[in-house]
Amino acid sequence: MQNRLTALDILSLVQSGEGYNAEFKIRVPNKLKELSEEICAFANAAGGVLLIGVSDTNQLIGTDIDNAKRSAIQNSLNEINPHIPASIYSIDVEGKSIWVIEINSGPQKPYTLSGAIYVRQGPNTQKLTTVEQMRDFFQQADRIYFDEAPTFGFDPSFNIDKNWFEEFRALSGLSKSIPQEQIIKNLRLILPNGTLKNGAVLFFGTSPEQFIETAAIRCIAFEGINKTQIIDDKQFGGPLIKQYKQAMNWLKGKLDIRYDIKGSGPRSEIWEIPETALKEIILNAICHRDYYDKGARITIELFQDRVEITNPGGLSSAISPSEFGTKSHSRNPLVFGLFVRIRMVEQVGSGIGRIKDQMQLAQLPEPQFKTQGLFTVVVQRSVKSSGISSGISSGINKIDDWEFEKALLLKQATIKLGKSAQIILEMIYLNAFVTIPEMSNRIGITERAVEKSIQKLKVQGLIARKEGERSGHWEIIRNG
Repeated sequence: MQNRLTALDILSLVQSGEGYNAEFKIRVPNKLKELSEEICAFANAAGGVLLIGVSDTNQLIGTDIDNAKRSAIQNSLNEINPHIPASIYSIDVEGKSIWVIEINSGPQKPYTLSGAIYVRQGPNTQKLTTVEQMRDFFQQADRIYFDEAPTFGFDPSFNIDKNWFEEFRALSGLSKSIPQEQIIKNLRLILPNGTLKNGAVLFFGTSPEQFIETAAIRCIAFEGINKTQIIDDKQFGGPLIKQYKQAMNWLKGKLDIRYDIKGSGPRSEIWEIPETALKEIILNAICHRDYYDKGARITIELFQDRVEITNPGGLSSAISPSEFGTKSHSRNPLVFGLFVRIRMVEQVGSGIGRIKDQMQLAQLPEPQFKTQGLFTVVVQRSVKSSGISSGISSGINKIDDWEFEKALLLKQATIKLGKSAQIILEMIYLNAFVTIPEMSNRIGITERAVEKSIQKLKVQGLIARKEGERSGHWEIIRNG
């Protein structure tokens, strides 16, 4: 076992809250088996810490455990088969006695309790009840969850995206006083030898695709309804959250967006394919893809009549066809748990239902789910935007809204904007990924002249470049 935790470690863990590797109990439960189930699940995952004397609202309560109760707890833990050592000890934290049960990831998975296998799914412990779930666990245990395996050559001093790490800290409600190294330790993102796990690299790495080749999202737009002609092809790397945001921005630049303006309140965007549905699909692909598959990336393919989002790895064998859409099982529980912490994904399999509901509300066909080999979700675009029957080209709703938008932006500027600058604004409004050569061709001026107009727009605070020059996108800045 590793060295015992200190009072400062406990305070940091409590402030971090419950999660994939941490569980809190106010007191010893009447049924000691509840503790053994949690410890069994930690042993089958990446290890973890169970704190007794802490509320699930992250408050230090303190508790007393006499020798008889401690002996009973140890006897209950001894029922886990095969036997795995667990440290049980108390720490005085701010005058309160906090009891610690600490367990490492077991080397002889699976560990069972009363013949049942328990695993961690996000911050919850789940009992495997079906043959399919157990088969999937054995398959994963045999090769280790990808996000639990080490990434060699990754130096956290240089390769962690510090800005995103601080944003994660804020979204998770973690104190600024907790050092980055301590948070990494608390979240079990590092192995005993000091090597970071794949999950940490995927989630926080500046360029995880440099270490995990297929850790990127490829976005492709096609002319028409088949794959004959590519009209746009982008690949997005970086931390998983940035891949997600860039993919959503790419789609936003391609799909029709209209605005709902009610009274004096802010405008709400209405996407031709519901934004919430697309978010669910892309996050599902990121969390549940098979990163062991070296032959494919997550792909988002945009056609005139539909969008197809595909990730390597079909439906997990732990989810039977009848359970699809009601249960969640991640191939990457460490990554999944980190997304749960920032409330980007739900802890149960409710995402499929939300996707279907959103498509129904938008009066679009129910999405298709293809689960063999690859996992693909096909969502249909509206007839109007696809131009199938009306002959209206994609983007017309945004064009209709541009005059309203332009009036606001011109009013916002402190100088009069020339024709070239206004066309550039319009092109950025219609497509956040438009390139300088495309602007040059459209306006009929040199790329250098385009760059000068762009610089004026930046000085006026009307546009900004996000996520870098090569793989980034434009953003229109609206004041008020």
